[in-house]
Amino acid sequence: MSKWSDQKIEEIIGNLLRAGVMSSAAIVFAGGVIYLLKHGASHPDYHVFQGEPPDLSTLAGIFHNAFRLHGRGIIQLGLLLLIATPVARVAFSIWGFAAEHDRMYMLFATIVLVILLYSLLGVGSAF
Repeated sequence: MSKWSDQKIEEIIGNLLRAGVMSSAAIVFAGGVIYLLKHGASHPDYHVFQGEPPDLSTLAGIFHNAFRLHGRGIIQLGLLLLIATPVARVAFSIWGFAAEHDRMYMLFATIVLVILLYSLLGVGSAF
């Protein structure tokens, strides 16, 4: 019998999801506080649409802005962590199924991971 039981793997996956969501929420909250402290008193101009700046649409730009403690960059970093959480869950599931020698579920989880990564990193993506 394997030392990795279904219950143990489910507990680890549950903890992974909780940690990812809670960390993401804390990072987004911190970014929101920083953003409001710096820009909370300014009045938005709704007559002209201004999308995301180009430096917040790439991984390098997001990390650069987050490490410079810019609120929007920190918020974007938190959202990236939120997106990465289910991807990490699927990746860990593959490892768990491999530890249990369950090839069929390992194959299905690998297909799901490939689809997730393709949709995140596929053609036309800014990342």
